[in-house]
Amino acid sequence: MVSWQQRPILYEINTWPWLNEIRQREGRSLTLAEIPGRVWDSLAALHIDAVWLMGIWQRSPAAVRIASEHPDLLEEHRRVLPDFSCRDVVGSPYAVFRYEVDPNFGNAEDLAAARKALAERRIALLLDFVPNHVAVDHPWVTEHPEYFIRGTEEDLNRAPGYFFRHGRNVLAHGRDPYFLPWTDTAQLDATQADYRKAAVQTLCDIATMCDGVRCDMAMLLVDRIFRQTWGEHTDASRKLDFWNEVIGAVRERNPDFLFLAEVYWDMEWELQRQGFDYCYDKRLYDRLVHETAESIRLHLGADIGFQERLVRFIENHDEPRAVSVFDPRWVRAAALCMLTLPGAKLLHEGQIEGRRHKVPVQLGRRPAEVTDSELRRFYLKLLEEVDSPVFRQGGWLLCDRSGWPDTWSYLNVVAWCWRKADHRRLIVINLSSQNARARVKMPWGDLAGRSWRLMDSLSGEEFVRGGDEMRDPGLYVELKGWGTHFLQFQLA
Repeated sequence: MVSWQQRPILYEINTWPWLNEIRQREGRSLTLAEIPGRVWDSLAALHIDAVWLMGIWQRSPAAVRIASEHPDLLEEHRRVLPDFSCRDVVGSPYAVFRYEVDPNFGNAEDLAAARKALAERRIALLLDFVPNHVAVDHPWVTEHPEYFIRGTEEDLNRAPGYFFRHGRNVLAHGRDPYFLPWTDTAQLDATQADYRKAAVQTLCDIATMCDGVRCDMAMLLVDRIFRQTWGEHTDASRKLDFWNEVIGAVRERNPDFLFLAEVYWDMEWELQRQGFDYCYDKRLYDRLVHETAESIRLHLGADIGFQERLVRFIENHDEPRAVSVFDPRWVRAAALCMLTLPGAKLLHEGQIEGRRHKVPVQLGRRPAEVTDSELRRFYLKLLEEVDSPVFRQGGWLLCDRSGWPDTWSYLNVVAWCWRKADHRRLIVINLSSQNARARVKMPWGDLAGRSWRLMDSLSGEEFVRGGDEMRDPGLYVELKGWGTHFLQFQLA
């Protein structure tokens, strides 16, 4: 196993279309084991710590058929791919048929070779685990119907979109309590002890193939959420402490195996307490997209121990491509924000290049897009800068900021700083489209009595400022809309 770095940078790859594009460039069919070394080298050059090969497991034939017939999905597929054909549908990676490498990628040995290639570059491998459901044609549906939420003929007649018949059994489709079911899936019953044992064994098998798992919709297996969704179809007397039990059992055999939770509804702290190393920070994403700088500042006032176990992102396969919906200046400001905060960070393959099309996970092909060279240069410089000890092992502090009676624009400014010994960094971001002025108070007492040269690592600008002023009333900043400072300190 590759040792996990502190505050890791994760890189999500939608494996099917990504591998197809490599095959096209190489002009030949190839497996994961045959990916050219220069491809892995290009990932290592991003200073990332882990690759998440999303969608590696065997796809479901039934899920392919369902996705090929679903009107809404077909409309979306044709919007993304003007030359779409049904051959492009490969099924959802979250309707798992078997936890075995899909033949499109090779076999277990090919995955092991890819993992070795990554490990040689000190990059860990992250794979998927879907605890809430499996494909409607997963072998368990036939071999272990007791693992699933069972329905009745009345349920099937009353809500045919929520239940399906398999042989003599009526089973539920997977869902969360707020949305329609995923009709290519069968809902597992987390209250069943035999299923929890099977989940542990599945994860132990997965742990032989990678260094950690991203657990899909992890909050659905929390007791109160599961009973809210399925209470009338389960025995209330059964014990349900799913994640504590499952993660604890897996860690007995694999103590360094990493668990990452996809989680929503402000349940991050709850999932951290149940054993997860990291949880999605969806609330930060939503605040960046929809809310004010002040709401983001308050969000970042949370306990540092809690924040260190969050995953920051501005894109993943579930969210729109950032450049498709946001001002280009916002994209840069948001990227600087999420990559300089404590905790883990998640980059989405294509984000650095400025891809605009959000590709449905059921598609095995995506449209060709032109790389935004300027955005790529920005990301490469930023990733190089944040791969330094001050961000990896340093201490982080949120900075106070203030303004003047005649303007409230300082409320659009957020700022924080990092320090490790004599290495110091200050990040200041105007999270609005309007110009902003503010005073940013620096927390370091030893600034006083000396002059300091502040160098912006992204723009190349330099400023000389006095330490006394930076302590009180604070460093004066004036930023255009979505403007930023990424400053390092040296004695003048």
